[in-house]
Amino acid sequence: MASNGIRDRVAIVGMGCTTFGEHWDRGVDDLLVDASTQALESASATSDGVDAYWLGTMGSGISGLTLSRPLKLDYKPVSRNENYCATGSDAFRNACYAVASGAYDTAMAIGAEKLKDSGYSGLVTASAAHDGTKVPLTGPSMFSLLSPAYAHRYGLDAATMGDVQARIAWKNHYNGARNPRAQFQKEVSIEKIKASPRVSGSLGVYDCSGVSDGAAAAIIVRAEDAYRYTDRPLFVKALSFVAGPASGPMDSGYDYTTFEEVVRSSAEAYRQAGITDPRAELALAEVHDCFTPTELILMEDLGFVERGQAWKDVLAGAFDLDGDLPVNPDGGLKSFGHPIGASGLRMLFECWLQLRGEAPADRRLATVEAGRTLGLTHNLGGQPGACVSFVSIVGSEPAS
Repeated sequence: MASNGIRDRVAIVGMGCTTFGEHWDRGVDDLLVDASTQALESASATSDGVDAYWLGTMGSGISGLTLSRPLKLDYKPVSRNENYCATGSDAFRNACYAVASGAYDTAMAIGAEKLKDSGYSGLVTASAAHDGTKVPLTGPSMFSLLSPAYAHRYGLDAATMGDVQARIAWKNHYNGARNPRAQFQKEVSIEKIKASPRVSGSLGVYDCSGVSDGAAAAIIVRAEDAYRYTDRPLFVKALSFVAGPASGPMDSGYDYTTFEEVVRSSAEAYRQAGITDPRAELALAEVHDCFTPTELILMEDLGFVERGQAWKDVLAGAFDLDGDLPVNPDGGLKSFGHPIGASGLRMLFECWLQLRGEAPADRRLATVEAGRTLGLTHNLGGQPGACVSFVSIVGSEPAS
């Protein structure tokens, strides 16, 4: 057994999320205050009532003081987490475990990033020394390898693969156009997506997530205390995090059509949550669409569709707002950009809105109205064949 899990032992009782975008007039302090204030207000709580804090950030602070200073915390424990693109999710995971253990009654998980202040257009970190086997490629270049690999394995020609990638970008921009918190709030036509300038390989501008600033936060308490804060809490069903051996780039057998870390983490999350058919049981999934072919492969790695079939379901609209399983109904990284520390908690915020029936009418999901009560979030960080992967499952109903 990989993990005992903490199914239904803790609950989210408040959440907040800033708008994402180029916040030239707002610093990381402003974003942290905004997200935490929203979360506290939604839980009818105050910072004095939060026992401990977990802050996820990659490049916008190096200690708990990054949060305690702007929030004026009164000598509370603040832990700073960093775990590549799963940074915000890892802050949430640790806060949940702390409450489930009984160490604290109430915790806040919060993530923030000010990429626009960093001077970087990607991950805000220098490469660590390595043994020479690390692939010296940019993020877009590494993930561009997925497209020809998938097309070759499953017999797609370049035109069809382009159609699939464009359909994913179109879907996520369509969803983001209906989300006032998204960085990009305009629909983009298939034709414009296909005609966009190339970035690397077959990836065009619209195949890549943007660069943005943002923050999001969650308040976590013991499940038995949840209804003291809200009449509609979300119960944590599963938390699964894995780090792979990073052998893919050196393994001649690795073919760039799967993320084994995602396969392992999702299988463990489904076991913890008691899910046997994610396509039928989940109401929505927020996944790490850093690049359009990433989302395509995730549909198979997360068990939403059989191997080699995801491209057909993408073109058929199975993952649209009105599809069998809506994927990235808030617009995903494509519409929000990717402020590393905030993205995982931003995904949870969409589950919070949808499963509580608070999403706006033009983004409300038929799957929720039909009675599905579970949402999934997923982050990966690193590169194909050498990454970390996080999967959470939350639900609006406690165990019966």
